[in-house]
Amino acid sequence: MKKIILLLSFVISLSACSSLELQGATSSEEETQRILALGLTHEENLAEANKLSDSHMVTVVSLQLTNAHDDKIQAEIDSIESNKIANNVFVSSDGLDFIGPKVSKSETSIMDTNPDQINYHIKGSKNLSTGKLDHQLQLLLVHNSDKKRNFITATLCDQWSRCDGDSLEINNISSTASNCSSYSCDYQEIVELDLADSFLRDHINKGITIQFNSTKKRNSIKVKVSKVYLMGYLKVAQ
Repeated sequence: MKKIILLLSFVISLSACSSLELQGATSSEEETQRILALGLTHEENLAEANKLSDSHMVTVVSLQLTNAHDDKIQAEIDSIESNKIANNVFVSSDGLDFIGPKVSKSETSIMDTNPDQINYHIKGSKNLSTGKLDHQLQLLLVHNSDKKRNFITATLCDQWSRCDGDSLEINNISSTASNCSSYSCDYQEIVELDLADSFLRDHINKGITIQFNSTKKRNSIKVKVSKVYLMGYLKVAQ
């Protein structure tokens, strides 16, 4: 019985020592935050990390410090670029309507030699009585083809550019044809997708990619609204 009591005391003693060691141990995240709080340069932060006694901790903390440094630089770039977008957002005289700057690109499909001219922007309006904001992503497509594209729905794409989510209803604003020959016309099509204010703000740190779906899959168009575009537009549209 005495031996059992001594054995239990020994086990409890080891457990207590182990607990104290764990409580006294500092995690890599804590070390990283401690160093960042010193307000040093990145090079000085790395030098501080090298003073740690554990080589593995040095490696992990150095990596986290480098990631934090890169994130800070990227945040500064995003801030500058988003300010450029914000400066180009049109605001109506009553402050209730907002139009983001147009983004333009040229895209040539495999089957067509004439490039599509793709223009898109986000616009919004505020309800004066409720203060609620509603937005639309507007796509203007100019193309020379034998027929119009006939956009029917839109789909939100994920970070891997997979656009297989639920279909979203779109608004077909206009479709015109000009300079027609026996084989083709110059088409101009405008469609819009309604977007909730909360949806845009939820995606402000990653941007959004929307696919406008045509009746023919190969004629579908992807529109990527960048993170900095959303940041800049939403700085004004509020």
